[in-house]
Amino acid sequence: MLLRQVLDFVSSQTLIPIVGIRGASAIVMTKKEKDSIFLQFGATTQQQSQVILRLMEEYDWHRFAIVTTRHTGYRDFAHFLHTSVLGSIVAWEIEAIVTLELSESGDTARAEALLRRLHAQVVVLYCANDEVEHVFALAEAVGLASSGTVWIVPGLRVSVKIPDTFPIGLITISFDEGQGSLAYRALDGIAVIAAAAHAMFMATGHLPESGCTCDHTNQHNSSMWTTFYQYLQNITWNGRDLSFNSNGYLEKPSMTIMVVTSERLWEKVGRWENDMLTIKYPIWPRYGVKDVVEDRHLSVVTLEERPFVIVENVEPKSGTCLRNTVPCRQQVKRNVLGESSAYVKSCCKGFCMDILKKLSKTIKFSFDLYLVSNGKHGKKIRGLWNGMVGEVVYKRADMAIGSLTINEERLEIIDFSMPFVETGISVMVSRSNGTVSPSAFLEPYSAAVWVMMFVLCLSVVAIAVFVFEYVSPKGYDRNLEHGAAHGGPSFTIGKCIWLLWALVFNNSVPVENPRGTSSKIMVLVWAFFAVIFLASYTANLAAFMIQEEYIDQVSGLSDKKFQKPNQQYPPLRFGTVPNGSTERNIRNNYPEMHGYMSNYNQPSVHDALRNLKTGKLDAFIYDAAVLNYMAGKDEGCKLVTIGSGKVFATAGYGIAMQKGSKWKRSIDLALLKFLGDGEIEELETIWLTGICKKEKNEVMSSKLDVDNMAGVFYMLVVAIVLSLLVFTAEHIFYRHVGRAEHWRHSQSIRFLLAISRIPS
Repeated sequence: MLLRQVLDFVSSQTLIPIVGIRGASAIVMTKKEKDSIFLQFGATTQQQSQVILRLMEEYDWHRFAIVTTRHTGYRDFAHFLHTSVLGSIVAWEIEAIVTLELSESGDTARAEALLRRLHAQVVVLYCANDEVEHVFALAEAVGLASSGTVWIVPGLRVSVKIPDTFPIGLITISFDEGQGSLAYRALDGIAVIAAAAHAMFMATGHLPESGCTCDHTNQHNSSMWTTFYQYLQNITWNGRDLSFNSNGYLEKPSMTIMVVTSERLWEKVGRWENDMLTIKYPIWPRYGVKDVVEDRHLSVVTLEERPFVIVENVEPKSGTCLRNTVPCRQQVKRNVLGESSAYVKSCCKGFCMDILKKLSKTIKFSFDLYLVSNGKHGKKIRGLWNGMVGEVVYKRADMAIGSLTINEERLEIIDFSMPFVETGISVMVSRSNGTVSPSAFLEPYSAAVWVMMFVLCLSVVAIAVFVFEYVSPKGYDRNLEHGAAHGGPSFTIGKCIWLLWALVFNNSVPVENPRGTSSKIMVLVWAFFAVIFLASYTANLAAFMIQEEYIDQVSGLSDKKFQKPNQQYPPLRFGTVPNGSTERNIRNNYPEMHGYMSNYNQPSVHDALRNLKTGKLDAFIYDAAVLNYMAGKDEGCKLVTIGSGKVFATAGYGIAMQKGSKWKRSIDLALLKFLGDGEIEELETIWLTGICKKEKNEVMSSKLDVDNMAGVFYMLVVAIVLSLLVFTAEHIFYRHVGRAEHWRHSQSIRFLLAISRIPS
């Protein structure tokens, strides 16, 4: 540290560029001397602190403690971490900041007492390299150097021989000096100066000269060196960014992440380059150190399935996950060199993620969360398990959490926690848009009423009115011949029917009223009857013209629609997502149904919902908890579970663990506590409920289109056709029958002509 200050002072006085090429240890940022052109190859403590935070965020280590000695810059280090945590979108929690006084007399009581107060699983240590062994000796004395604690030490000198006090799994972040020798790095320093000088000369045609002494500084030359320093801040050499910031440190230093393996060797497990972190999973826990009671870091596998696990991209600007999410990864493939696995970093949230975070905080364990590579819950195929169950069975994961159903077959090879969500099998269908029947306008009254109204009542009343008019002294006075006289009665039975029709439909058409008093009374009674008839018809018509949605109903999986689909017309098309507990249940209990539905099985839940809406699928059989959520969140509320969420073959979701896992009892007790305190019910309210109501036949308040009014139009067409037939018959009768003399003098024909007003 003192040497750097001396070189910085010399550069400021002589205006000579000085490049420090040794940068393995963390460099504490100190105030730079005025006019200094002292450059340092290395990573500052602040830059290494940024990598520490990114590393902890990658593994969801959000709760940590800071331990420092009184090494130079310890206040700045703790202050930088504290301010970074306060300004972050990540939910960091610093448990404590402890400063140790390392006594030369060997009195360690106070330091050990301070370390005993720490309960965080992750501890960030800042101290000098010659103090590290002493600190770890104190940590071992109080039990903090066990495999249950993650130690991260920035700028630790990496040597071939690792001290015995260093715990397995110790992580350090240091400047990457590359594979070259000291002479190679010296050439890099010369190249930086040469590249800047070349750029300045090409731009200005001048280069600064030293020519300065400790007693006198040339102001013009000082300005030239200031300009030269600006060119040093933008240097690229051999494809590497060697630009320096205004404080003389590398703008984007490359750093490596090293860890002490169980063989007590340093292994490179990650790299920080161009503000991007690339690490090999897992760098922790302890490289396969097993049978250690204190080991409290778990590898957890999950599967995306809303709302239990929802996968989102990282925040684009910071590359981190927001406070309500958990970092999760999905392995793509192992790279060619075999050094690390390529993966996609994502953020997971949802009902199960909140459960996992609560368990982690209550039972006090950390975890590495990843998504199952084949995207399945778990099925035994050719004697091998796949999916989440397979990850736990073959001990690639300590725990599996998600929409994983507890069943007998899985219980034989893994352990489950108590169920935290009740589920089973349910059936989802799409609401069918109701259509109005072409005869809907006739449905307010039964067929018998219509016949009685227009065939019997109207005809009988019309005849009655005409008979009263026929016998009335003011009418025909029992003689139809009076109708032929000038000014005689002209009210015929045809006009009577026309009058009664007009009264029924309240139609303002020209009509002729009867003359007789009894006929008029009869017409008035008919008018009152027509008012009641029309009012009742109008009131009922609105209900029959509304589109009522139709939801297919089944009584259960043993329903005939499922068991004998080919006997229905059209056959019911239904399926599920294979390789899950739903398919297993159907395969074991309804083999014929399983064989039929295999033609309609869906690759995923989202594909099934899309096919339901487009009509390619009639019913989707799946986990009730998932389907109820999807129905509640469906846009337009078109998808419903039959029977208001009726569940068949009731089961539950549980957390899967390896057979005989020591975590089972702790997790069961924690879940019982969550149930008793109402925390799980609160999470169900947040994640498992939606805005759509339970299954219900609902009406559509949309406009009626041509299809809805088809019956009225059909009736109009029939009326036109009938009118044409009557028109034809009328003309035939008039031309060929009405003018024949022997017909004109017939008494019966004279009667018909009189009541129909055909002139004789």
